[in-house]
Amino acid sequence: MFVVNVEGAIRRGDRWLMIKRSDKEEHAPGALSFVGGKCEREEASTDILERTLQREIYEEVGVNVTDLQYVNSSIFQTASGISVIDIVYICTLQEGEPYAKSPDEVDEVKWMTTEEILAHPGIPDFLIHNIQQCEAVYRSRFSGVHHDSHR
Repeated sequence: MFVVNVEGAIRRGDRWLMIKRSDKEEHAPGALSFVGGKCEREEASTDILERTLQREIYEEVGVNVTDLQYVNSSIFQTASGISVIDIVYICTLQEGEPYAKSPDEVDEVKWMTTEEILAHPGIPDFLIHNIQQCEAVYRSRFSGVHHDSHR
């Protein structure tokens, strides 16, 4: 009935890790995006969203993430009419430097501020919504006296 897609919003300093999707991708080729991918069919299991996201991030940009925090969910249709449930998490980069590990999926990785993302030409409405939600969650998560070491 649905494809379930998970995306990771990874932040370092004041910048988010964004990818330019490969021109080979069926959905949104060449578009700016968070890193992520589709859940694969499994037998009964737990933590499928989180495990899928960690696997996809490693496969696409070669880094591991931790501290996944739910941000939002939405539904959209691909150009070919497939309904996709999309779930976004904020993630903490564990170590390493992201790179375009999977050229079939990723043309380029970029660290961008929220303002740069919002000013990017042709940014889709869902990414505008997602980056604004991520920024709000990030600010509430890391504001306050007790989290100064995370800034």
